[in-house]
Amino acid sequence: MKISVERNDLLRSMSRAQAIVERRTTIPILSNVLIEARDDRLTFRATDLDIELLDTVNAVVEKEGAVTVGAHTFYEILRKLPDSSRVLIDLDSLNQKVNVKAGRSSFSLTTISVDDFPLMASSEYDFSFSIKVEELKRLFEKVKFAMSMEETRFYLNGVFFHEFDDQGTKLIRTVATDGHRLAKIDSALPDKASGMPGVIVPRKTVSELRMIYETTEETVTIAVSETKIRFSNSTLSLTSKVVDGSFPDYDRVIPKNNIKRLVIDASEFAKSVDRVATVSSERARAVKLSLSKEKLILSVNAPETGLAVEEIPVAYEGEEIEIGFNAKYLQEISNQVESGEAIFLFNDVGDPALMKDNNDDTAVYVVMPMRV
Repeated sequence: MKISVERNDLLRSMSRAQAIVERRTTIPILSNVLIEARDDRLTFRATDLDIELLDTVNAVVEKEGAVTVGAHTFYEILRKLPDSSRVLIDLDSLNQKVNVKAGRSSFSLTTISVDDFPLMASSEYDFSFSIKVEELKRLFEKVKFAMSMEETRFYLNGVFFHEFDDQGTKLIRTVATDGHRLAKIDSALPDKASGMPGVIVPRKTVSELRMIYETTEETVTIAVSETKIRFSNSTLSLTSKVVDGSFPDYDRVIPKNNIKRLVIDASEFAKSVDRVATVSSERARAVKLSLSKEKLILSVNAPETGLAVEEIPVAYEGEEIEIGFNAKYLQEISNQVESGEAIFLFNDVGDPALMKDNNDDTAVYVVMPMRV
């Protein structure tokens, strides 16, 4: 194998590949990226056995071939090379080394046999459809903060991606929850998506979808089966196993009868919560909301550090109420409102609160209260 390629193109692909590769693994080949050169294109393949990335860049291929190299080491070399430099890669088959040259720098890297590299078993996908990249980003980015981090409840360690029928209107929906907060986003069901199985997209896969968002293409193709999901465009493909479990019946925890209504500027509310929570040293960082007509008082009382109070003029309809929440949770759901007002709906002190974006009725957020 002998190739020449632009450093910036190479770095972009290796940045994606090394994000998939785990830094600590007991299987040496999983620390490597598989690089294949043919038809004036370089193909990069990286996997952790649950996710597989396939990425391509243009290159001058003098001699076709394939090699595996340490992903993180190769990435760091490329990162430190001068911008816009030309990188020459040459495989020394006799010594099983790959030589990398750029300008005055040269490196000789050890390899592992290409035959040892695991390929994710190909499977038939029952459904394949296209969606706008911006819509895909909205569906996943606005709910991912609510994914659970607890490994014991593995079925919550991802985003539930499924079709939903809302009184005859076909939607595609994402939901995430950790039991303390819940986020739900709806979008129009894409063509050819009708009947797709509901799948739980794992937490790591949701995070790595940024690779798709960063490309210049406007649409992405999604292929779904009972066990896998693949996101792809003309140069990039991200394939993932789905979480093997059943997502809980989330609809029953979404309040239906909350009538105490608070309308507030979402950005200012998040900033106010952040300010008063500063005095709390507790991990939970509880903040109390005292609501009365046209006034909201935020307060935190931390015996070991002090007291913080902030009063905000608001539009509030309903009986007076005092209710506590985790400050971080309030900030996170408020931050999902990109501009304008958030609508909070309350019922009683011990009941979950509902938040909606005043400019987006397809987004719903739920947060559980806590004692203060």
